Amino acid sequence: MLRNFTSALVATALLGTAATAQAAMPTDATLYKNPDCTCCDEYARLLEIRGIQVTIVDDANMAEIKQQARLPYGLGSCHTMKIGNYHVEGHVPYDAIAELFKQQPAIHGITLPGMPQGSPGMPGPQRSPFEIQQFTDQQAEPFMTL
Repeated sequence: MLRNFTSALVATALLGTAATAQAAMPTDATLYKNPDCTCCDEYARLLEIRGIQVTIVDDANMAEIKQQARLPYGLGSCHTMKIGNYHVEGHVPYDAIAELFKQQPAIHGITLPGMPQGSPGMPGPQRSPFEIQQFTDQQAEPFMTL
């Protein structure tokens, strides 16, 4: 009897932790992009499949958006997304975004610079590991590799 009670407590604790981590992930985001960029639309569609409702803003002043995000020079991409209290620059895989909200570090955001082949929304196979950077006040350091 005690064993079943202990097992139930452990299971409840594990489920509670998973629910709390899941609750930290926002269900909506705003993606700023050039209206001619179709890979950004595909990226938004892939996030929506994962449960994030993405509002797309075309014709945004991208230089101003990137400056507001405090993105370091040279680490930009074709779009910038605001999700929760963070900025996500470029074709960052969902797993990196989930890890960002799991950790909730005191940073401005994460970026996958450029438009790497095989990244979410970009055609072709992945050719090399995705080196995702975290940034704060225009300074970057590694966040994770996928």
